[in-house]
Amino acid sequence: MEETKTLAATDAGILQAANLLRSGRLVAFPTETVYGLGGDARQDETVARIFAAKGRPRFNPLIVHVPSLAAAERVAVFDARARAVATAFWPGPLTLVLPQRSGAGLSPLVTADLPTVAVRVPAHPVARALLEAFGGPLAAPSANPSGRVSPTRAAHVLAGLSGQIAAVLDGGACVVGVESTILGLDGDSPRLLRPGGLPLEALEAALGQQVTSGGSAAKPNAPGQLASHYAPAAAVRLNAHAAETGEILVGFGPVRGDLTLSAAGDLVEAAAALFHLLREADALAGPGGRIAFAPVPETGLGRAINDRLRRAAAPRP
Repeated sequence: MEETKTLAATDAGILQAANLLRSGRLVAFPTETVYGLGGDARQDETVARIFAAKGRPRFNPLIVHVPSLAAAERVAVFDARARAVATAFWPGPLTLVLPQRSGAGLSPLVTADLPTVAVRVPAHPVARALLEAFGGPLAAPSANPSGRVSPTRAAHVLAGLSGQIAAVLDGGACVVGVESTILGLDGDSPRLLRPGGLPLEALEAALGQQVTSGGSAAKPNAPGQLASHYAPAAAVRLNAHAAETGEILVGFGPVRGDLTLSAAGDLVEAAAALFHLLREADALAGPGGRIAFAPVPETGLGRAINDRLRRAAAPRP
């Protein structure tokens, strides 16, 4: 066990975080989506510590965070299509899965020995300042124990990983609240590997073509594909219009509950609140408790919300 420091998102705090990362330590930091658990993506031992701290399966690849498209092109091969999408949506909540560039220098643990790499340029100013100060690629899955609810506040990180990591850089609440959309562009046809903070409709409009679904829970080629994921301790029931006996109901729109994702039925508000409310409902449900979620439309950010809720409700391994 080590003491986990909470660092303010000041110039001094960011510099201290970058120095810890350079020494091979792990630091959680905010992005616009969720808090990431950062480590030097080039160092095998450091990346192994990420898997150990999270209890994450080694076959589940990690996202590499970089400060710019130019930095992304040093680790991945971009064609004209990938460059156009990156130009349109970076910095932002989009991860691209692309062929790994020869000589990229990444630890094979990052890519799970696949020929592809998942890479993104985050928009959060603290994340961008940290990446610039660190000066290299950071492997950064969500900063929580594997399979559990993702963190959108520094307190969430400490609740799950205190004593396992060197520090958390506190940049406040994450504004998007669900992980990045993952788009596979390593083949002829674009594939949606994980719905997330960038709506599918925006990607299809930019590409001028339909994006099909892809990915496998048995052999993930990107994060967030395991069948059971984002899970609270309580059992989860979906598409509920009313609570059953002993359930905590999380409402949406006209369905009122003990808590609500968005009383106005706003999907942006709901996405930002999702993981925080999952934790709050879990605490209210207590040991052996149950949580019910009202229906959420399967459009826009609703796809990402429903994806996370289906995985939270899936049978636990």
